[in-house]
Amino acid sequence: MTKYTLPHFGQVSTENLEEYYDVNIDFKGNEILLDLNFENSSIDTPKLDKVKNFLENIEKFDKLNKTYIVEDYHDQDGDTVKYYIEHHLEEIDQDELSTLINFDDPDTKPEQQLLAKLELVRVGLYPDSEDHFAILDYSIGEEITDYLVTINTDENGQLDYMSMES
Repeated sequence: MTKYTLPHFGQVSTENLEEYYDVNIDFKGNEILLDLNFENSSIDTPKLDKVKNFLENIEKFDKLNKTYIVEDYHDQDGDTVKYYIEHHLEEIDQDELSTLINFDDPDTKPEQQLLAKLELVRVGLYPDSEDHFAILDYSIGEEITDYLVTINTDENGQLDYMSMES
């Protein structure tokens, strides 16, 4: 039985996979969830190499996703991030949001402050999937909202699509 060692997960059997593996890690001072999702009970080494590469480069992909998030917010045709920000400014009590942003700041609008608070909370990898390789979830705070900005990418971190989900 062949074993393959993945960052954060340790050894997995390439011929006797479970459907789901998960681990919490510290990422930039926050705890995030990493999960691996397999459709089959076996996998080839090249696919696991892609998983390993993605896991080793989460910080790089996070930076790339932050540019996607900012671009979507400023894009006239982009609606995901703008809707996420506006939804939370309208629906969540200002007192609760004041733990995240300063409504009295004359230099930075609340929208911009909230945009800057979107942080990575989960990385889900799907090496067998034909639809997407990775799903990265961003939130202003799981204690404040169940809504997420979800970014779907290929194994190289290239944006497939972005959505708001709960």
